[in-house]
Amino acid sequence: MRLHILGICGTFMGGVAALARELGVTVEGSDAAVYPPMSTQLEALGIRLMDGYTADHLRPAPDLVVVGNAMARGNPAVEYMLDQGLRYVSGPQWLGETVLAGREVLAVAGTHGKTTTTSLLAHLLDSAGTAPGFLIGGVPGNFGVSARLGGVGAPFVIEADEYDTAFFDKRSKFVHYRPRIAILNNLEYDHADIFPDLAAIQRQFHHLVRTVPGNGRLIVNAHDTALAEVLAMGCWTPVETFGIGQGDWQARLVEADGSVFEVSRRGERLGEVRWSLLGNHSVLNALAALAAAAAAGADPRALLPAFAGFESVKRRMELVGEAAGVRVYDDFAHHPTAIATTLAGLRAKVGRARILVALEPRSNSMRLGAHAAGLAPSLADADAVVFLHRPELPWDAARVTGALAGRGRTAPSVAALIDALRAQVRPGDHVVFMSNGGFENAPRRFIDALA
Repeated sequence: MRLHILGICGTFMGGVAALARELGVTVEGSDAAVYPPMSTQLEALGIRLMDGYTADHLRPAPDLVVVGNAMARGNPAVEYMLDQGLRYVSGPQWLGETVLAGREVLAVAGTHGKTTTTSLLAHLLDSAGTAPGFLIGGVPGNFGVSARLGGVGAPFVIEADEYDTAFFDKRSKFVHYRPRIAILNNLEYDHADIFPDLAAIQRQFHHLVRTVPGNGRLIVNAHDTALAEVLAMGCWTPVETFGIGQGDWQARLVEADGSVFEVSRRGERLGEVRWSLLGNHSVLNALAALAAAAAAGADPRALLPAFAGFESVKRRMELVGEAAGVRVYDDFAHHPTAIATTLAGLRAKVGRARILVALEPRSNSMRLGAHAAGLAPSLADADAVVFLHRPELPWDAARVTGALAGRGRTAPSVAALIDALRAQVRPGDHVVFMSNGGFENAPRRFIDALA
């Protein structure tokens, strides 16, 4: 069989391509931007990549076209596919029918922390000797690849995204996965380009809840009222909750930065976790992953030492380098809550040292201004902020910088942003670049400028 993937260089579709290749399928694909790291990973697997979307890429006709959710009507390849009556399917549907069917699926859903929690859950199950399969929206440090099939009969861990499936299927991707165990990590308003309000996202989460069987398990954040409202719509599966100081699975912070914490289950102390991650959000991710691994049959006590060996995903508060006494981080930030919790964790670790933030409003919700009101409060732990205000941004970033009491300024380009940071930075500072896009390689350019 020959499979052609439209949008192959996205993290999800690249993972689909890797799984198909591992199954022995001949895989090729097109994308508007063929570039590392996904292009490098795919080329190493022997997958042919084509730049752009043209009808020629679909001649001769493949046996099946797998369509990424970035594809829309009007795209030349999509129009040719439809006109010629080629067989096509969405990535999530292909995954659900071809890879996940018949396996024990553990799905990780939530507005924040999906990639880290999915990576951590796969690491814990691997430490337990189950050799799980996985598909993750990033490259986890412990595995070096974003997807693998795993051992025969092994569980499969998947990052369960609430974004829509394809131009012809507007349901959330996760309805195709049919998990037996599902983590509901948190739920806030996001994806303003496709969801009108929080209630619309809650309905999609309830569609996921409806697919989890009665002999399965829902692992739910005890702190999250929006998730409680989802469960109130109807729940047919046993629920276990997790939280800091509340829930079935509880953490008690030993270190304020979240690097050391005690774990208990229904009042029984299980032991202590020591690891490299920071912040309350990371502690909650850890509890969720541990509870899910236990629901899959792993011994939670035996898993606690494995946290010390967890290597986080690229671009999740990744320390990319140090120059002139300045530590520089790259963080995949896309929402005020994620920004606030990430900076709070760093603040707890570095104490009174200065934190400078470079922020690119890159997600659809950010660009549309849906989170503008929450951005200034989310930056409370930053001593200085440089906001990338490109000319095409449709709203005035002064709404954010003006509320920062002299701590914020804007820059019209990445080059100007780097110059602005250089003018302010001094030895001992921590500089965090926050964006869910490429940011024009700004963190490494800044290190080069310092050096």
